[in-house]
Amino acid sequence: MARAFVFVLDSFGIGGAADAARYGDDGADTFGHIAQACAAGRGDREGLRKGPLRLPAMTALGLVDAARLGSGFSFDGETGQRLESSFHGAAQEVSSGKDTPSGHWEIAGLPARFDWGYFPDTVPAFPAELTEAMIREGGVPGILANRHAPGTTVIEDFGEEHIRTGMPICYTSVDSVLQIAAHEEHFGLQRLYDFCKVVRRLCDPLHIGRVIARPFVGETRETFIRTPHRKDFSVPPPEPTLLDRVVAQGGKVIAIGKIGDIFAHRGISEVRKGAGNMAMFDHALTGIADAADGDFVFANFVDFDTEFGHRRDVPGYAAALEAFDRRLPEALQMLKPGDLFVLTADHGNDPTWRGTDHTRERIPVIGIAPGMKGGDVGLRPTFSDIGETVAEHLGIPAGKHGTSFLNTLRGNA
Repeated sequence: MARAFVFVLDSFGIGGAADAARYGDDGADTFGHIAQACAAGRGDREGLRKGPLRLPAMTALGLVDAARLGSGFSFDGETGQRLESSFHGAAQEVSSGKDTPSGHWEIAGLPARFDWGYFPDTVPAFPAELTEAMIREGGVPGILANRHAPGTTVIEDFGEEHIRTGMPICYTSVDSVLQIAAHEEHFGLQRLYDFCKVVRRLCDPLHIGRVIARPFVGETRETFIRTPHRKDFSVPPPEPTLLDRVVAQGGKVIAIGKIGDIFAHRGISEVRKGAGNMAMFDHALTGIADAADGDFVFANFVDFDTEFGHRRDVPGYAAALEAFDRRLPEALQMLKPGDLFVLTADHGNDPTWRGTDHTRERIPVIGIAPGMKGGDVGLRPTFSDIGETVAEHLGIPAGKHGTSFLNTLRGNA
């Protein structure tokens, strides 16, 4: 039996990136700073959580060792005993950005070496010719916002006007993204998706990574709430990724959460989505149960990033980590000899950092390979080493952008 599972805790970086200063992120450390804040009482919130950060399951897989390797951070908390066959390491990103597609593509063996396009932090943010084309070709009476804005705030500010006028709310951020919020009932969910497809085509010459549909419901700014029907319209990877290679080999790729959208649904056999990390975890468990020999389950847990990292919410991020950690043993108990399970991230989003942007950080590479030796896989020079390890484990020929560490897990290094 050879199955592989990669769970991505979206934005759970461990600091220490060699090129962090280039991105204005020298010193950023998502895990380290959350742990320090919790130890100092700044991670407390009445009715949510209190006290030091407690992640016993991830610690048993090697999280503390990975953080020490990646950034030198020493966790001042309970560490417990490592699981047999567990492994730990850290990885440095070589892609040009610090965004979701770049991180995931690189994990899947394809670094993004090109530069993405971005919209300036001005009002308006979008070029006039793009705005005019969106209105003309999208069949809308106009657009609202046209600025950098947090997703929940922009809906509160423009939602009522959107319902009254039928104009979609179009906004961006420091990421390579154009987001479009519209009411599921007044505007229509399928109409929103169709409008996003038009905008996706218009954004292609600008090298914008994602156009994201952000549907919501409610009638007033006090009652507006985003629904789980978000959909990302992404640029497809320029070369085959691990996902394409698994499918070409005859295996199945089960995509949990927004993985399908990130890869423009290329190399995807099934998509399983849910609202929130816990619903996503339920789908990940069914993916493990359904996976057969040669299959790959690739899961993204987005709440860490969207709900807590971007909002600079330390207690919320800490509570979400602890909730995930409490459920992690459910997944580990389902593993069989011959399986490979990797827990990692795609970038950082330090909730103690300035601004609301992602942070350039190394990522943890921790997990377990039942029946193998495990151990220290070291500081990997690229996220692609994760994908190449999965490829070798599944018997897929090596790619050209990374190096497998499977021999280390087998005890042959």
